[in-house]
Amino acid sequence: MENAEKFITVVDEEGNEQLHEILFTFDSEEFNKSYVLYFPAEADEEENEDIEIHASAYDQGEESDGGNLEPIETEEEWNMIEEMLNTFLAEEEE
Repeated sequence: MENAEKFITVVDEEGNEQLHEILFTFDSEEFNKSYVLYFPAEADEEENEDIEIHASAYDQGEESDGGNLEPIETEEEWNMIEEMLNTFLAEEEE
């Protein structure tokens, strides 16, 4: 798993841009895809409110466009992502 303090800009259906911080990325040989987990940059980790974590598959794209986020397509992918997130959070607590 890669853990890098980077940010991505996500464009919603209405064309609004929102800055998100990348929690971590990983590759899956099983699905032959790369995944990114991210959360809104304005979310304050120190507060006791729940932070909504988003997940998407992504392709690197051309260096100039930064890549593309793609929706998670199957329940099996969601299960694998949830497992990876739980592992990541458990390692962070140690």
